[in-house]
Amino acid sequence: MALDSDPAHHGLTDTFFSVTELARDLAITPRTIRFYEDKGLIAPRRAGNIRVYTKRDRARMVLILRGKRLGFSLREIKEYLDLYDVDPTQAEQIRLLLKKVRTRLDMLEDQRLALEESLLELKEIEEQTLAALALAEASLAPEKKAAGKKGAR
Repeated sequence: MALDSDPAHHGLTDTFFSVTELARDLAITPRTIRFYEDKGLIAPRRAGNIRVYTKRDRARMVLILRGKRLGFSLREIKEYLDLYDVDPTQAEQIRLLLKKVRTRLDMLEDQRLALEESLLELKEIEEQTLAALALAEASLAPEKKAAGKKGAR
């Protein structure tokens, strides 16, 4: 199904999408789809000059977009998708995915710890800066009062 169950909104058929339909369905641009085509991650069929995308292409695009959102490289995503084609049991694909997910989790955990350290350090600097600013302004206050008294005479 292209977008919904309303037959008036169906494009080519229930099993095929145009680039525009697929882009709309996935909330991306047609250019994004063509980019992943150029990288060899999806390979639509052709109906004359028109690209025709199958439900399988859509499923691959969902995996590609999810992989990118989770921080995997295009090479890693392609490796994962290619295994799907050669291993009918998907055991290799699942093992690879588990390895990549664990590696990504470790990397994100390291980044989270580094981010927490940076946040603490920046908050400390902010407090020091506010204190220094308050002291600077307090030391200027008597000078401003004296200047104000001279101008009032």
